Amino acid sequence: MIQRIQTIWLFIASITILSLFLFPYVQFFDVNGIAMALKINGVLDSTGGQNQLNTSFSFILQTIATIVLGILPLVTIFNYKNRKKQVNLIMFTIILTILFSFWLFITASNAVHAVGRAITLSNIGIGALLVPLYIIFLLLAIKGIRKDNKLIKSAERLR
Repeated sequence: MIQRIQTIWLFIASITILSLFLFPYVQFFDVNGIAMALKINGVLDSTGGQNQLNTSFSFILQTIATIVLGILPLVTIFNYKNRKKQVNLIMFTIILTILFSFWLFITASNAVHAVGRAITLSNIGIGALLVPLYIIFLLLAIKGIRKDNKLIKSAERLR
């Protein structure tokens, strides 16, 4: 289990998506010049030099979705005896991640438009880069699983 490369890719993928709690995915200034950042668990604004995290129901759901996306690769690791199930779980996770990224984009565009701004390349935070990186790690895990399948099939032919 631990010695397989896909275990490492899945573990790194899990850490990557859970890093969204640390890094904002959009940063912007409102019309008054107050710096704001969108994180998974709420809108962080620095009013009067103090950071405040404002949450709503949508951000609570994003927090839950992020935790689920962080747990799915770990669940996949423990299904190491069933490689086909691993690939199916990873594909399911990738589909959920794509839907999750659209949800993040809609949330970000609504929050930025609410203060009279638009999303530009300069607004994108580190967190926005973590989602595609997560998908890349999942694809690398699939590649490792397929290599294992190929190795096992060649070993069975030798017997």
